[in-house]
Amino acid sequence: MILEMKVPSPGESIKEVEIATWLVKDGDYVEKDQAIAEVDSDKATLELPAEMSGVITLKAEEGDTVAVGAVVCLIDTDAAKPAGSGSAAPAAEAPKAEAPKAEVKAEAPKAEPVQAPAATSYATGTPSPAARKILDEKNIAPATVSGTGKGGRITKEDAVNAVPSMGTPTGGSRGTERTKLSMLRRKVAERLVSAKNETAMLTTFNEVNMTPINQIRNEYKDAFKAKHGGLGLGFMSFFTKAVTRALQLYPDVNSMIDGDYKVGYDFCDISIAVSGPKGLMVPVVRNAENLTFRGIEAEIKRLALRARDGQITVDDMTGGTFTITNGGVFGSMLSTPIINPPQSGILGMHNIIERPIAVNGKVEIHPMMYVALSYDHRIIDGRESVGFLVAVKEALENPLELLMNGDAKRALEL
Repeated sequence: MILEMKVPSPGESIKEVEIATWLVKDGDYVEKDQAIAEVDSDKATLELPAEMSGVITLKAEEGDTVAVGAVVCLIDTDAAKPAGSGSAAPAAEAPKAEAPKAEVKAEAPKAEPVQAPAATSYATGTPSPAARKILDEKNIAPATVSGTGKGGRITKEDAVNAVPSMGTPTGGSRGTERTKLSMLRRKVAERLVSAKNETAMLTTFNEVNMTPINQIRNEYKDAFKAKHGGLGLGFMSFFTKAVTRALQLYPDVNSMIDGDYKVGYDFCDISIAVSGPKGLMVPVVRNAENLTFRGIEAEIKRLALRARDGQITVDDMTGGTFTITNGGVFGSMLSTPIINPPQSGILGMHNIIERPIAVNGKVEIHPMMYVALSYDHRIIDGRESVGFLVAVKEALENPLELLMNGDAKRALEL
């Protein structure tokens, strides 16, 4: 029996996916539930498992965009499993087979040295109409392109392959590589540009003295780790608790625009920006206002591991009423984060640097962090945005009273 394998629906709003990688080759024998391909949607990368055991025939190429429900491969379930063969070896060999292709693409822009034709004619160096249009769009002078057409004429293919001058070479490798962006990366780019163009985005800044949080972490992090099975007490739990408190004080920041209406939420689903192998992902911590420090740290760790291992699902990233992003882990000192639509606000954390500040009329050295709130001015006024960020600052600089109700051990479940 020939089984047609169709693309399953990753989510309600997803209509098409892209074949990112085939994990098997055409004609391989596959086992039931074996991962045969990785498919990219505009929200996540998912594995496609074989529905039955048999010999597979691929019906789509890597990089093809296929509709949900379309046939991507056939499995001959009547085919016998080859003796002494396994599916792991062909899967491992697949990337090797593709390697030469990548090398060819990388070398293509180097091309051969430009050589004048043996016999010149009126067509030498003259682009065809289609080639001239392409060269004009690329702002490349025809004189810098070697024509491969009859009599040295510049063809459309020559114009497509032409690259702008990168200056006079002085030696060394000057290879280039052109790779297609994944569907997820293209969607992220589209959403970021949309946020810049369709929202009245502003950013307000403040600074936080991290000494009180450092004191609590230094005193309790070892006991916290021992009590909760190796779970670390990081900064994200403090920031998440401070944000949920501020969102309850300034509910406009926890709302969204829907046409002519404002949609407010009485819960805080906090999106946490995570850098994964497939790019930026933003999984959601649900009802963060009800979680303890331990609960927040455990959920963030779970989501981060799923993102790192490529196991994040569409549901993990759906929703969210406010986002926290931490550029400080990469060394960023100050930035203006971009809103994650349709949300109305995002908090940017940065690196911690010891700086001199005035404390009670004296100069002291303290670990300081700049924080930034980008917000949609269409729905959030200056009073709410500044008040929100000040509330976050106050909670972080007095966590024992404002986030732990005066009892650190009880708040940390020690």
